[in-house]
Amino acid sequence: MQLREFLPKTLFGRMLSIILVPMILVQVITVFIFYERHWDTVTRHMAANLSSEIAFLIGDLGTSPNAEQIETVIADGWQFFNFPVNFETALTLPQKNNSIPKTYAEEMLRTELGKRLSQNWQVDVDTDPNLIFIDIQFDTGVLRVYASRKRIFSSTSWTFIGWTIGSSILMFGVALVFLRGQVRPIHRLANAARQLGLGRPAPDYRLEGAREVRLAGRAFQAMRHRIMRQLNERTEMLAGVSHDLRTPLTRMRLQLALMQTHPDAEAIGNDIDDMEEMIDAYLAFAAGEGEEQPQETDVSALLARLVEQAQKAHKFDISFTPPSEPLPAFPVRKNAIQRAFSNLISNAIRYSTKTEVSLRVRNDEVIFSFDDNGAGIPAERRQDAIRPFIRLEESRNRRTGGAGLGLSITSDIVLNHGGELALGDSELGGLRVTIKLPI
Repeated sequence: MQLREFLPKTLFGRMLSIILVPMILVQVITVFIFYERHWDTVTRHMAANLSSEIAFLIGDLGTSPNAEQIETVIADGWQFFNFPVNFETALTLPQKNNSIPKTYAEEMLRTELGKRLSQNWQVDVDTDPNLIFIDIQFDTGVLRVYASRKRIFSSTSWTFIGWTIGSSILMFGVALVFLRGQVRPIHRLANAARQLGLGRPAPDYRLEGAREVRLAGRAFQAMRHRIMRQLNERTEMLAGVSHDLRTPLTRMRLQLALMQTHPDAEAIGNDIDDMEEMIDAYLAFAAGEGEEQPQETDVSALLARLVEQAQKAHKFDISFTPPSEPLPAFPVRKNAIQRAFSNLISNAIRYSTKTEVSLRVRNDEVIFSFDDNGAGIPAERRQDAIRPFIRLEESRNRRTGGAGLGLSITSDIVLNHGGELALGDSELGGLRVTIKLPI
């Protein structure tokens, strides 16, 4: 199992990890060192100081202090150590408390008291939330010392932990805001590139972000400008070629109308028709989708309508299976997509007797399938079938094949929508044409 499997998949996640992982490691190490060094040392010293003060306070009492000694201890405890002290006569402590300490501070206090006091003693740190009770057994009674909990419980530990957590949250928030600002221009650039790949305009893209992102954005804008300029120049050139080619064909057709009695008139007329058909096909392929803008289109309804037209106009055995769930409208160049579907249906009518058309949705793409029972295309020649001006039917008879542009035009339209066209074997025994379009 490799490390990359555990890494975030997005740029934002990886950048955030680069900042957060070292920060968390530093905080964990810092807290660990604090608890191992500072907490241990401070707690031990505080417990030792408290134990030493108590031992010093009762050091001259002996085992059976009298009332005067007790009064002196009470006065000294309050004056010098700020200890309220109380003495209860005729009171006996039970045996030493062998319970397990609940905190490290309590454990250190017991250890230090055990080193300094020879009398029987007990510690209570749970009864009062603000005080610690230290009871010391004498022959005449029990001396109780009231000490503040702050004498062994350091508040700096909680301050340090709070500051650590608070600073981590603050740094995380700053990093989150900063990274979102840095990743946003990359998302905008990626979205603009995707829109261009899908054949859709991206007019709202503007340069922003870090220097490297701006360089990539300028390169993208230059690329888009060159592509649009080439498309416009090609369209203008083809418009001129179309006019120049159709003008002599029109004169030829007029001259042919004046010589209808000529025995070759019908053959010449057929040749002119073929030439016009070829010119239309070439121009349709070269012009691509022209200036048509994408629009929200119900592709399922469009395809169902084309299938119904083929059934009625050509009496052709063709069926359509809609998706199991309603397909939402999504932006496509409607006329171009209609031309692509019409080309596939026309090929099916020409080369088969039965066709099944189906549509399904998978993840974020729509899959169209065109299955027929024709002769199909050999696997080794399927790539050639998509190339322009390649006719698999090698005769020059215009009645058995076109200009070799039907699948090429369809593939060009699909690619300009960011999709994919593939040829395969059909369950009907012929060819399967599969089109995948992103939603």
